[in-house]
Amino acid sequence: MCVLLAFGAFAVLGVALWLRPSPTGLGTHVALGLPPCGWVAGYDLPCPTCGMTTAFSLAARGSLWASFRVQPMGCLLAVGTAAVAVTCAYVATTGSRLGHVLGARLTPRVVVTLAVLALVAWGYKVWDHRMNVRGPAAVGTTP
Repeated sequence: MCVLLAFGAFAVLGVALWLRPSPTGLGTHVALGLPPCGWVAGYDLPCPTCGMTTAFSLAARGSLWASFRVQPMGCLLAVGTAAVAVTCAYVATTGSRLGHVLGARLTPRVVVTLAVLALVAWGYKVWDHRMNVRGPAAVGTTP
């Protein structure tokens, strides 16, 4: 199981590294052949996952602050994905029980906390989109 998790997590990070982060802070997923966000197009309101792909792409490049500024939950999830990749690769190669120990820490309280953080991050993204706090160059990428 850990081999599959490690492979999947490394694959996600590899795709994120391959993608060029959008300087606007959202829309990076379009390079994967996905349509632009319907919420932004229809309501000028970012959806809860707007900016996640851009945040992953920036985090995969090591630009954690830029990633956090684009989508805080995306940054947190990207760092978590990297931690899962490394931990699962370690467990798969050494037979360590570290995965069981860490897995037991995923309690309902942790899940609820992550859900609340996701809502707060979405609120930040909506505020950021409405206020247009930063210009494209501030995201940490160059066009």
